[in-house]
Amino acid sequence: MVISEFMDEPAVERLRQVAQVDYRPDLVDAREQLGHALSQATALIVRNRTQVNQELLAQAPQLKVVGRLGVGLDNIDMALCKEKGITVYPATGANAQAVAEYVIATMFVLLRGAYQASAQIIAGQWPRNALGNGLEVSGRTLGLVGFGGIGQLTASLARGLGMKIVAHDPMIAPDNPVWGDSKATPMSLGSLLQESDVVSLHVPLTDDTRHLIDAERVALMKPQGILINTARGGIVDEHAVVAALQGGKLRGAALDVFEDEPVKAGNSLPDIPNLILTPHIAGLTEEANKRVSGVIAEKVATHLMGLA
Repeated sequence: MVISEFMDEPAVERLRQVAQVDYRPDLVDAREQLGHALSQATALIVRNRTQVNQELLAQAPQLKVVGRLGVGLDNIDMALCKEKGITVYPATGANAQAVAEYVIATMFVLLRGAYQASAQIIAGQWPRNALGNGLEVSGRTLGLVGFGGIGQLTASLARGLGMKIVAHDPMIAPDNPVWGDSKATPMSLGSLLQESDVVSLHVPLTDDTRHLIDAERVALMKPQGILINTARGGIVDEHAVVAALQGGKLRGAALDVFEDEPVKAGNSLPDIPNLILTPHIAGLTEEANKRVSGVIAEKVATHLMGLA
């Protein structure tokens, strides 16, 4: 078994009980070494950077199972894995709490804006008037694009803060009991963008969702609206969001994911106070890492024991 990216150590030890484990978190950046390691491997565990594509799978003729330390599968060629009889296990739900809390935290920060005062206070300034127009969460509308496990958990947290919840998810029928159970109102994407004070994205990256939030849809949002993307970078047209922020057409945005990761020096993202940028860490907390690693260790171990 090969583990090419970081995994919680107790979970690695669990896997060592059922297989010979080659655990090197830096293999993701050593393509030749990774290919050599995979030549005899029956199992591979990755996060989001290892590309499980035709090139990699050609070097792993005995591969039977892939564990994904996360939920997104856009770095894995699912069709080719199916063709080769390779089972893929994502850690569905294991990082939902971390992502939902990130959404709530960045929403608070962007609505209130108070974090912007630190440098000014240190410099002896007192921007009380300028920062006295922060907005409260209670009574505002949160729009969730995608209403799976993470979206529903985010809705639950936001509802506890007194927010109204609206959601768009074409995969969930209007008569599905989840709408009543969550007290969320289903609506079209266009209506959601127009009615929401905060829009949070929770959909996978597919051909249909690439640049789902483009300049035209950003323009539908409220002038004081906030956009939060913890899903996948390609879902958002980053240039359109930046233009809206710089033009005063959005109050703020938080981007945890980007079209090209890792983001390189010399990129076009500006350093402006109403744009929060984080390196794909919404789902990464100590607790989430343990849950994700534990879930995948058990799934892969069970699979391998079933093959024995």
